[in-house]
Amino acid sequence: MSVPDTPAGQPRKAATAAWIGSALEYYDFFIYGSAAALIFPEVFFDESDPATATLLSLATFGVAYAARPVGALFLGHFGDRLGRKKIMVFTLILMGVSTFLIGCLPTRDQVGTLAPVLLVLCRVLQGISAAGEQASANSMTLEHAPPHRRGFFTSFTLSGTQGGQLLATLVFIPVAALPEEQLMSWGWRVPFWLSVAVAVVGWVIRRKLDETPAFERQAAGEGVAKLPLALLMREHWADVLRVIGGALVASVSTIFTVWALSYATSDAVGMSKSSMLWVGALANLVALGAIPLWATLSDRIGRRPVYLIGAAGSAVMMFLYLWSISAGSYPLTLLLGIVTFGVVYSAANGVWPSFYGEMFSTRVRLSGMAIGTQIGFAVAGFAVTFAARIAGPDGDDWSAVALFTAALCVPPVVAALSARETARIPTELLGGRKPREAAQPETVTA
Repeated sequence: MSVPDTPAGQPRKAATAAWIGSALEYYDFFIYGSAAALIFPEVFFDESDPATATLLSLATFGVAYAARPVGALFLGHFGDRLGRKKIMVFTLILMGVSTFLIGCLPTRDQVGTLAPVLLVLCRVLQGISAAGEQASANSMTLEHAPPHRRGFFTSFTLSGTQGGQLLATLVFIPVAALPEEQLMSWGWRVPFWLSVAVAVVGWVIRRKLDETPAFERQAAGEGVAKLPLALLMREHWADVLRVIGGALVASVSTIFTVWALSYATSDAVGMSKSSMLWVGALANLVALGAIPLWATLSDRIGRRPVYLIGAAGSAVMMFLYLWSISAGSYPLTLLLGIVTFGVVYSAANGVWPSFYGEMFSTRVRLSGMAIGTQIGFAVAGFAVTFAARIAGPDGDDWSAVALFTAALCVPPVVAALSARETARIPTELLGGRKPREAAQPETVTA
């Protein structure tokens, strides 16, 4: 049985579906980050002192990242067994339902300690959904893309993620401007309720997308792996370790998005919630343009140099960004926030979808990306909680947080330096396979 090559226009269709789906999915995921920094300390942890309430609220943000490795094991397995499309549809529906339920939760005043318990449960479901979202969307776009433009097309997944973060921030700006009583009673719920529309739109888009020719050829030829995880650990364990180390660069995003927002709006600095939300919004807007540009550059000069610019540069820029917040200068904070997150971090963020995906063969690509990234992202998610502790009892030791963030950028640099360059390797030979190996049937059955 032969499977046709990717038809003209299908790479663009896959990239568009990945962009829109990721934007909608991560709108749901990121509105939680804004709420955890600005709303939940009072709504769900109001009996604690302010510092402890903030710490507990930020810990619930990290819970989803802890759940993501577990979700990656299951969704990676089924994605490599059943196909990329099924996982992309499932993750979107799960994210929409769990996010809507957060908007319906009772507060601590209403049901006591049951409120934060239910909040954590919904956050866990969000984490499981996110575990399969990027890996399935990245695999879908990479396997549809022309070999010489894989970086560009796979970057749409991450620019979609930034689009979702931008949308979440823009929705929260008018919400945060509501009078305090309205904000804490019903206003914060509105962004979460909007996830119903998010899920419906995403489902309509993704259900019409074709499965990738690479996966269909794999299934029709040598067959899909019966136990992708076993094959992954046997043939690609070193690359899984590289992806785990590389994924720690996401700590830059979580520190920027959550801890820096909480710090800037705290009594120690006193910037307004709305003004700091605009920093995130404009930085994400710039990232929407920077990500595909960096990715296109990686198609020309390779994945490793572009990724290294993002990882090493972010370590330096976070010192400058957090310093500008501590100085209380909003214009400087705005400028450095855009450069740090919108430009420099986008180099690593735009390239990792192709860089990580090209480390693996078709049979284990989704598993390898999902498991490797989600373990690394789990550390990145709790980086916010660690930062809150490192910042001291007053929460204002920004230099310690900057040093901590820079330290988390070291493993990504090491991972990139030790990885092979894959930008010009044909798609069917990715994962270190030789032409003869790629053509021979194996004993693992579909």
